[in-house]
Amino acid sequence: MKLPEMFGENVFNEAVQKETLPSEVYKALRATIEAGKQLDVSIAGTVASAMKKWAVSKGATHYTHWFQPLTGLTAEKHDSFIEPEGDRAIMRLSGKSLIVGEPDASSFPSGGSRATYMARGYTAWDPTSPAFVKEGTLYIPTIFISYTGETLDNKAPLLRSMTALDKQAKRILALFGINCKKVATTVGPEQEYFLIDEDEYLKRKDLIMTGRTLFGAPAPRGQELEDHYFGVIKTRVGEFMRDLDKELWSYGIYSKTKHNEVAPAQHEMAPIFGTTNVAVDANMLTMEIMKKVAQRHHLVCLLHEKPFEGINGSGKHNNWSMSTDGGLNLLDPGPSPEKNTLFKLVLAAVIKAVDDYQGILRASVASAGNDHRLGANEAPPAIISVYLGDQLGALVDSIVNGGNYVAAAPCATSIGVPESPIFPKDATDRNRTSPFAFTGNKFEFRMVGSQANVAEANIVLNTIVADAFCAFADELEGAKDLESAANALIARELKAHYRIIFNLDGYGPEWEPEAAKRGLLNNKNTADAVPVFYEDKNVKVFVDRGVFTREEAIARADIRLENYIKTINIEALTMLEMAKRDIIPAVSDYVAELCANVAAKKAVDESISAEPEKSEIVELAALNEKAAKAVKKLEKDLAKIEFGDVKSASKSMAHVIIPDMEALRREVDKMETLTSSDYWPYPTYSDLLYSVK
Repeated sequence: MKLPEMFGENVFNEAVQKETLPSEVYKALRATIEAGKQLDVSIAGTVASAMKKWAVSKGATHYTHWFQPLTGLTAEKHDSFIEPEGDRAIMRLSGKSLIVGEPDASSFPSGGSRATYMARGYTAWDPTSPAFVKEGTLYIPTIFISYTGETLDNKAPLLRSMTALDKQAKRILALFGINCKKVATTVGPEQEYFLIDEDEYLKRKDLIMTGRTLFGAPAPRGQELEDHYFGVIKTRVGEFMRDLDKELWSYGIYSKTKHNEVAPAQHEMAPIFGTTNVAVDANMLTMEIMKKVAQRHHLVCLLHEKPFEGINGSGKHNNWSMSTDGGLNLLDPGPSPEKNTLFKLVLAAVIKAVDDYQGILRASVASAGNDHRLGANEAPPAIISVYLGDQLGALVDSIVNGGNYVAAAPCATSIGVPESPIFPKDATDRNRTSPFAFTGNKFEFRMVGSQANVAEANIVLNTIVADAFCAFADELEGAKDLESAANALIARELKAHYRIIFNLDGYGPEWEPEAAKRGLLNNKNTADAVPVFYEDKNVKVFVDRGVFTREEAIARADIRLENYIKTINIEALTMLEMAKRDIIPAVSDYVAELCANVAAKKAVDESISAEPEKSEIVELAALNEKAAKAVKKLEKDLAKIEFGDVKSASKSMAHVIIPDMEALRREVDKMETLTSSDYWPYPTYSDLLYSVK
């Protein structure tokens, strides 16, 4: 089957809707999807019947309300289409079953927003994200709320944030005489990942339990030759990528780009952008499909942000923009950005939003895994800043400092030989060290972790930009001279928030002290980053824009800290088990063999030198003793943690337990380099990173 024919074959998309639904029902459903009109529940029965019939034709026997609880993963409960009719069974999906479901909510994270005994929860259909058939089941994207109305997922607040931005953006556009039905945010989340051999993976307790290696000495060869990036794709990896593309395309996911990433065994898939909530659903499905396709090839797909120490970890670049239903991109500067007042106003609003709410934007990507990346010269620093590039940087400088803006002339370049084509050169370079970089007609938020649900970052982005739009609209709607008032506002706000703009090297040693002078936040770990969510100003922005209630906002912070605490606790317990039950005994056995060798040599002839063995015995025995002491300290400090207080416990995890774990790892990794491979109980980094051919 050709690609255009198989693309989206498993999706109840617009083409299928048009083919299977009565004309009036189709139009009503599309009005909800495209213009944001209230869903007409009277059409639900007809849509459900058509959806069921189509799904059954694709081999489906069950349906599920597919939702995104606050675990960071997706959830599903499968019900069959079978219903009794007399003494026979028929296949049916009612309108009510399509619109609402009722999973048990008691065991999902709620941040204390409801009691455990209050078990009832509801899933409600999101008609703007298409249903799909996977492995014999019809998947219906839904939101998830509690019996008392609190949101228990990422989709509901994401949709609210999109509505908030739509409302305020249309106020800005109306000032310029632009009327539209809808302003939607769009996202294209690039996805980095590692692929390793399944047999090697199954020998590592830490990878199985935590998704990352808790011990491991560096391989003799890492990424220092810079030859893996965009290098030739290995045969097994290429076969995986081909199967992955086909699978993703069948679900209507625009998998566009694939290549080797910087670290050995690391790769990337980049999709074409889409409407934010649909793109989020697609990315959650992508991560699931990656893991399943890898298994078919006897590989394991690692989505942890830092599965291997000493080489680059994985992120998920969140390419974010805003567009009207008529195709106007609000972040497109056009050929003359200095004359484009609407663009300058939108740009100023984004800069204001990022500066005012840098704390919650940083907190939105905080996790135990992502803490290993941020600020480690492989990903953006933990400091939020905005990169504009030469062209927009010069424009903003001219506004702030009152100088003249000189537009960069279009430039063409070649390598200087006749056979080489002459190609246009962009007016602005890219800055891979910036956490929030302008890249032509969008911003690339590069801090999101590879296993994260990108909804969380986009909830914050949409909300804070909507808030800035609201403030700008409030000020400008009564202006007699819009152009003059808008330019005065733009200049004022750019001056007020100029500190957040940084167009240089975010990895450089000069940036951290410079950022401190500017008063920018530098929260390096989750325990320090997340508490900003509790601040009144940050709670208020969510409440004012209708994205969270106060209780929901605080609950999200509690849940993020709870997850951090639990993750570090699992890692610490896994380390202790590996060290106590496998590594320390293995090293002791090897030392015993060395001692036996020394004794055997002396038994043959006292003059035979045993200095190599003696030296290694002394060094390994000392390291093993240090490791044993590090184990005791980690156990003792873990026992002191008061898990009921998330703020206190998270600080203890960050500032006591993690240093304890690092101390234990140092001793163990040294021992790995000295211990015979016949005794070492786990596959090494060389085994893990280079076994796939």
